[in-house]
Amino acid sequence: MTNPFENKSQDKAIWQQESAISSQDDKLGGRNLDSILRIPVTIQVVLGSATMPVANLMKLGRGAIVPLDHRVGEPVDVVVNGRIIARGEVVVVEDDNSRFGISLTEIVGPPSNDLNG
Repeated sequence: MTNPFENKSQDKAIWQQESAISSQDDKLGGRNLDSILRIPVTIQVVLGSATMPVANLMKLGRGAIVPLDHRVGEPVDVVVNGRIIARGEVVVVEDDNSRFGISLTEIVGPPSNDLNG
């Protein structure tokens, strides 16, 4: 950072103070951001949903099939804190064939009328 006030001592002192405050803010801001970036969040992958009367719900038992509103091959929703953040396809994880994963196909931005959450 160059000093634009090299010849004026009062302006130079003010510039040095502002520079030190700016540097301190950068360090604190980085620390605060780092703290935020370490907060764990739970990601949910929604395969679909269904609506049924309580009477039908009470009749469900082992082996019952509940049809969902998504069809095979349609993208699934990736949800964080109740908001859809992405969509993707269900895949089998290559390293462990007993686990599923999601291949993201679309990142969903905030709704245009809900920018502040």
